[in-house]
Amino acid sequence: MPTLEQARAWYPARDPIHGFDHVERVYRTAERLALEEGADLEIVRAAALLHDVQGAEPEGEHRADHHEQSARIAAEVLAAEGWPPDRIAAVQECIRAHRFRVGVENPSLEARILFDADKLDVLGAVGVARTIAYAVLAGQPHYHPPSERFLTTGEKEPGEPHSAYHEYLFKLRKVKDRLFTASARRIAERRHADLVAYFEALAAEMEGRQ
Repeated sequence: MPTLEQARAWYPARDPIHGFDHVERVYRTAERLALEEGADLEIVRAAALLHDVQGAEPEGEHRADHHEQSARIAAEVLAAEGWPPDRIAAVQECIRAHRFRVGVENPSLEARILFDADKLDVLGAVGVARTIAYAVLAGQPHYHPPSERFLTTGEKEPGEPHSAYHEYLFKLRKVKDRLFTASARRIAERRHADLVAYFEALAAEMEGRQ
């Protein structure tokens, strides 16, 4: 079984988005959800440790398929430890299903738990910090007034930046409604409220409304 100490060497220490601290938080949250939901703890732990092991950096060449790349590397790591093929496949399913924009039909309980643990980390105070860090690293502003087109369709006008506030509108405020497990939805309620309060206050201040 891979350990947290092993995982520390697989992730950048100073990446504010997908570095080791993110992986450790997801690992701890996934453990908590697995225990509450009755999932296979070994599968969940391994998947959490390996879910972003390849290509998670914002502008990296493997960002779009980092879930597939990470699943491939997970198989190599677990095979070297002597894991049987069926359990390696179970971990790979979790990793492939964790990406927000990738739909997996009838995911296992363990895959649902990894998805929920990963998405909880984009909510609350940590979610705010990670979203702003992502925008900064991508050369985007923390706030820019969204166009009417973006508000209506989710598509930006030519030249319109994708600010941290855009990401809040486009994705983050919808996350809690995408969670699978009752345990994660309970945790999400407070984190969602904190996320909304911050970004709505940001918009109000930037627009001179408060």
